[in-house]
Amino acid sequence: MNSVLLGLGSNVGDSRAHLRQALVRLGDAGRVTAVSRIWRSEPVGYAEQDWFLNMALVWETALQPLQALEQIRTIESEMGRTREVPNGPRTIDLDILLWDDLVYNKPGLAIPHPRMHERRFVLGPAADVAPAWVHPTLGKTVQELLDDLDDPAAAEPEA
Repeated sequence: MNSVLLGLGSNVGDSRAHLRQALVRLGDAGRVTAVSRIWRSEPVGYAEQDWFLNMALVWETALQPLQALEQIRTIESEMGRTREVPNGPRTIDLDILLWDDLVYNKPGLAIPHPRMHERRFVLGPAADVAPAWVHPTLGKTVQELLDDLDDPAAAEPEA
């Protein structure tokens, strides 16, 4: 089995329900072994949209990276995800952040996620579930990346 760190986000409709539904659907294609708290974060890039709810989880799967990406894109599509505006509003966003200690670069998929170390809304939830997971190219743990982060965008766990 492969251990995969995923990031989840939603800011359209009932975001909590979308996050819960994504967890169930991911469980159909593997096993979710850890789930972060829900974090609330301001949008990055395209600012004219609602704030996001974000989570991270550890997913155990027998799928290979491109198979997992296909599964994730199917879940997003079936849950109403559209890609009309880059970084725009979405019912659900599922991102592969880390995959064991794999470094993978193919068209359409880069692991580790190329911007995860720059984003509090990714690292905060990720540190909830995998603080000791080492980023394979930066050589720092998720918690160290979070501690070193200089990201002005607001992201905090919900009360």
